[in-house]
Amino acid sequence: MEVKLLGRNDWTTRVSAVEALEDAILDQALIARMQSAADARGASTPIRFSTPTFKEYSSQDIKGCGKNSFPAFSVTGGACALDCDHCKAKILEPMIPATTPEMLDQKVRDLIVMQDLQGFLLSGGSNRRNEIKYEKYYPVVEKLKRDFPHLKVAIHSALTDQRRAKLMESAGVDTAMMDVIGAQETIKEVYHLDRTVDDFEATLAALCSTSMEVVPHIVIGLHYGRTLGEANALDICARHAIHSLVLVVVMPFYGKNFVTPDAHDVGRIFLEARERLPQKQVLLGCARPAGMHKRIVDAYAVMAGLDGIAFPAEGVVDLCNAIGRPFTQQHACCSIKIGGNFDAKVKSSCAA
Repeated sequence: MEVKLLGRNDWTTRVSAVEALEDAILDQALIARMQSAADARGASTPIRFSTPTFKEYSSQDIKGCGKNSFPAFSVTGGACALDCDHCKAKILEPMIPATTPEMLDQKVRDLIVMQDLQGFLLSGGSNRRNEIKYEKYYPVVEKLKRDFPHLKVAIHSALTDQRRAKLMESAGVDTAMMDVIGAQETIKEVYHLDRTVDDFEATLAALCSTSMEVVPHIVIGLHYGRTLGEANALDICARHAIHSLVLVVVMPFYGKNFVTPDAHDVGRIFLEARERLPQKQVLLGCARPAGMHKRIVDAYAVMAGLDGIAFPAEGVVDLCNAIGRPFTQQHACCSIKIGGNFDAKVKSSCAA
């Protein structure tokens, strides 16, 4: 469906002037819907550009940080028993191995001294039930938090229960993250997992019963690049007292039989998420296909009113300027904030 151009204030016209998007094929009707929704929301809120230090990053407008101010540690190294079709454990590769509590403790303390560590993400590969055994690491986390009160700690919980969620909370974990899957077919066929959608919702409920900030993730296109279950996953997230929601897009080069999700479908899910969770932070996380697809997806994220983008594509700063959205930069995982106040501009220093 084509929309009539409305003149200089029309977002379609403004987007066409962004050099990085000049070859992009965008859905004009979707852009019009996003502009209408933004007008209804009122004043533009700042969008946060997150550039965590667990991978190198730099763009024409936004620079990464040379310091390891917010790295990711894997308690299993590169190993994952689940071996899901969409990931094949590749997401663990850039993480720092911390396969013993002593290793985690020493590496964190070294980075605090040498690179002004502000916090870290604790992650790892799952067992066959999509669980990660973190219990032996909690005494280390608790002591690190006691010795360095400024540290912010995030954790990928995987599937868990209320008892283990309370252990995370007691250790001092600030932010708990998990994937929410809304389709049983995806759990069985992509994850090869004998668990249910209800198990994922029960995990979310257990985490939300604690004082931790709970940040579920939804992987758009998880079912081999097709959208299936995303709307149900949004419904699940809307039923619970989450802190914020992270959306990511499946990357087909990790697994076989995947196609790249349609960028316009992704944009429509962004808008749906914004409308379903109007009072919550909705963020675009690290994982998504590269190239022009990423530029289009990131442009839709800006226009849909998402609150943050991790590792933003070329052109997002120009787009923000074009439609009047202020922006900030932070060298931390998009799921967790370091500090409280940010200038409405991109910061060039590596201070977190």
